[in-house]
Amino acid sequence: MIKVALVSLGCSKNQVDSELILGQVSSNKGFQLVKDPYQADIIIVNTCGFIQDTKEELIQTILELAALKYKGSLKGLIATGCLTQRYQGLILEEMPEVDAILGTGTFGKINDVINGVLAGKRLKEIGGPAYPYKASEPRLLTDSHFAYVKIGEGCNNHCSYCSIPKIRGPYYSRTIDDIKKEVDWLTGVGVKEIILIAQDITSYGQDIYGRKNLPELIRKILENKDFQWLRLLYSYPESFPLELLDLMKEDKRICPYLDLPIQHSSNRIRKLMNRRGSRKDLLNLIKEIRTAIPDVVIRTSLIVGFPGEEEEDFEDLLDFIQEVKFDRLGVFKYSREEDTAAAKFDFQIPAEIKEERFQRIMEKQQKIAANNNQKYVNSNLEVIVDEIDKEYALGRTKYDAPEVDNLVYIMDGHNLKKGDIVKCRIKEAYEYDLIGELINE
Repeated sequence: MIKVALVSLGCSKNQVDSELILGQVSSNKGFQLVKDPYQADIIIVNTCGFIQDTKEELIQTILELAALKYKGSLKGLIATGCLTQRYQGLILEEMPEVDAILGTGTFGKINDVINGVLAGKRLKEIGGPAYPYKASEPRLLTDSHFAYVKIGEGCNNHCSYCSIPKIRGPYYSRTIDDIKKEVDWLTGVGVKEIILIAQDITSYGQDIYGRKNLPELIRKILENKDFQWLRLLYSYPESFPLELLDLMKEDKRICPYLDLPIQHSSNRIRKLMNRRGSRKDLLNLIKEIRTAIPDVVIRTSLIVGFPGEEEEDFEDLLDFIQEVKFDRLGVFKYSREEDTAAAKFDFQIPAEIKEERFQRIMEKQQKIAANNNQKYVNSNLEVIVDEIDKEYALGRTKYDAPEVDNLVYIMDGHNLKKGDIVKCRIKEAYEYDLIGELINE
């Protein structure tokens, strides 16, 4: 029996790919999945290739795993994912430790590649970027109570800083019927929180139906009554469908949570980023969302240190954050990615200025987040349990996505189970955490 371990790196979209890879491997009776790479005959690394710091960490991880060829039982190291799709011509050439590579559109061939590596071959299986998976394909879930459903892949927005269209290709959508089948399967195995995900969910359907029809997809999914929460990631503000707000009001299973990646507020910088819409447009949209859904939580992501960002642009961003008071916020220091338009721009910002601006935003957001969270004190909130400790349980509210948002510490929750959805009384609130106690009904 060949023991196979998978190391999954990168975003939640990558997590879906990893679960599909695990499904393929587990369907082969000659392979046994193991969690500990030290026990593995074959290690598969599913990589990210989005920003420079991540790429450097990935390369270091691959080299550390390759050392197991001398310390453990490792017979082969296989890399797949965004890094291999993007640097297909370099990885096998410059990293002799890697025995095979697959791209983002060919990981369905993983079992054949494993057998080839075991036979002593060095393989390269890189094709087109798209892997339009079907609901019928085997998939081994990372978590039993929540699951990501990729409704599309790739991107057509061509932001000047972003390499995703070059790695994952143009936007393509899965069909409504196949997505619905996947949701039905997931709820059939006990999943309670469905998370629809794509680089841009608001573009869903344009390529196959001739129009953007995210609301139609959501209506179809809502026909399934067996899940309790539906979460949406990520909604581009430039093409946000206002019809979605009506759906959120109609069906409370749709989490009052929207991730709107704006990246910057300065009209000048947004134009350089090739982002549509103005600062005023963003403010109007956020006002409309908050008017329609009063308890909505809005998350965004920002980039500091974009080429040409002057102090007045950054001050505009600080003022914007103070005005909007985002509930959740992630900040990235601009990464100069080769083969992107912004990489060729003049006036690249020094690293120390990027760091200084990053710190200033985070300090401001900490105060905003701490203040925003005070509204939950003495309120009763539903919490889904993600982890159990000896003394408490860790969970999330409808207002929080896995891994990136607030946690709720349920101090008397050690007897709960993962996936339980319980009511808690919030006793304390901090910048990123809430402290709650169970309400016994």
